[in-house]
Amino acid sequence: MEKEEAGSPEGGRDSAAELRGAAARFPGSPGVYIMKDAKGAVIYVGKAKNLRNRVRSYFVANRDVKTRTLVRKIGSIEYILTENEYEALLLENTLIKRHAPRYNINLKDGKSYPVIRITSEDYPRVFRTRRMMYDGSQYFGPYPDVTSLDRYLGLIEKLFPLRKCRGPLKKREHPCLYCHIGRCSAPCAGRVGREEYAAGLEEIRRLLSGETEGLIVRLTKDMHESARSLDFENAARLRDLIKAVENLDRGQNVVDFDAESRDYVDWAAEDGLCTFVVFQMRGGKLLGRDVFRAVLYDSGDCAAEQFLVQYYQEASRLPSVLYLREVPSEWSLPEYFSRELKRQVRCLAASDRRDASVLNMVRENAVHDLRRRLHERGNIPALEDLKSLLRLPRVPLRIEGFDIAQLSGRHPVASMVSFYRGAPDKKSYRSFHIKTLNGAIDDFESVREVVARRYTRVKNEKKEKPDLVLIDGGKGQVSAARGILDALDLGDIPLIGLAKKNEEIFLSGQKDPVILPEGSPALRILQAVRDEAHRFATGFNKRLRKKTLSLERLTSVPGIGERRGRRLLERFGSVEGIAAASGSDIAKAAGLSMATAEAIREKLRVAEGKND
Repeated sequence: MEKEEAGSPEGGRDSAAELRGAAARFPGSPGVYIMKDAKGAVIYVGKAKNLRNRVRSYFVANRDVKTRTLVRKIGSIEYILTENEYEALLLENTLIKRHAPRYNINLKDGKSYPVIRITSEDYPRVFRTRRMMYDGSQYFGPYPDVTSLDRYLGLIEKLFPLRKCRGPLKKREHPCLYCHIGRCSAPCAGRVGREEYAAGLEEIRRLLSGETEGLIVRLTKDMHESARSLDFENAARLRDLIKAVENLDRGQNVVDFDAESRDYVDWAAEDGLCTFVVFQMRGGKLLGRDVFRAVLYDSGDCAAEQFLVQYYQEASRLPSVLYLREVPSEWSLPEYFSRELKRQVRCLAASDRRDASVLNMVRENAVHDLRRRLHERGNIPALEDLKSLLRLPRVPLRIEGFDIAQLSGRHPVASMVSFYRGAPDKKSYRSFHIKTLNGAIDDFESVREVVARRYTRVKNEKKEKPDLVLIDGGKGQVSAARGILDALDLGDIPLIGLAKKNEEIFLSGQKDPVILPEGSPALRILQAVRDEAHRFATGFNKRLRKKTLSLERLTSVPGIGERRGRRLLERFGSVEGIAAASGSDIAKAAGLSMATAEAIREKLRVAEGKND
């Protein structure tokens, strides 16, 4: 092996141009490259068939945000030449384990699934564990699907309640509470003999091995005997146990008739995020799915090979066949499994219908998880662009947007919507009745009132301040809101207005508006906040108008005043609900006579065209 380094001898941070120039002098040979930060800490390790081409690819234009982030952190790049790609794979894996680089896919070493353990004691115990003790104990599993494991343990507890106490069995005169609630057979108090206890253990072993037919036959026979003896309570208990055993078999998600152990692996990547999914098929049954989330700083194929090497650290995990979307010719996985883990594994692309169907299911799971991650993360790259374009002091992770809605001065209201990481955070939405206008139409005063109410509370209750406030409007609305924030000594909150006409962005204290390119991600976020605030305010205003019209229809009936009309609307929800109610219900709800209640009902039904 040969080792070289590209970077300044002082260990300081080189510019991207200097690093790009250094990478151009790398050899076009197989090897491993090691990226370090300015302090000399290893931040990324990768392997390459051609070191020069691979490392130079990090410095090309238009790389994604994640890769640009990694490149900004690089202080120097070392490389180690290897004889071939297989040696590079081994070395890459060793260095990742040793340094745990921040930007590599880094699964926890020795990640283990829970198993069911039967101890080697005189009166063995059965329980869940992740630790393998080589003391004669028996293990069943592993169980990627913990729900399945819990079903087994729950059924075992009902069928064969074994002892719970740890350590050597101590004789007792009276059993513990577990015995009294049916969860222990109490060998400590002599309630069960060694042979009977051992027979129960053997049944447990058969159950965990999937040999349930004999168990169902025996339980069915015992159930019929209990029924003949008129012990219906025990017969019902055995019936429920039979159903539980049958449901355990049916609980497997996918079953086929191929006993060969197979794993199906696929992944989905977008916007710097990657999700890997593994389905394990053992004994013709799908045990469950395994999901790993990663941040991607390299090509999908390179990351996938790195993931698989780390995932299959233990030979016991390896299947006979590993099915993938495709198997790149440069991969050294089969050789790695054979030489390092002493197992022959066939790595295949799914060709027949069965395997392609399962692999499609794996792919769907990966895509579904990735979409959820993207939604949870929001749109950070667009927010970073917004920070840069508007010269904000920080990335606007929390944006609060305001809009005013009224119709000819009636029901003036305001909305406040909240976006977190570029996505709506609906639990933080607020709506306001405008109280200071007395029928006047004044958008500026409305903005002052709602901003004052919102941020007085934020200040007094020490709530989290937003990173950006957006007002639906232009200079006047922004100026009105800025005056309130300054008066509250909250002038450090960035404030902008977004005018609908030309999508102009008005910043407080700045004369000319900012106009972002149509369709830019940063503008789309601002438009989404503005449009959502408008939708929320308009919807609130419409509901109030509808409620007022409904109340006016009720109060037009003799004997119904505003108080009783409101009571009826609260009780039945709407005019339509009142019209559909019985006269007695209407009379009871508002304290009316039956004659008045029927008059209300009749008038509403006529108005709705339902008078028959």
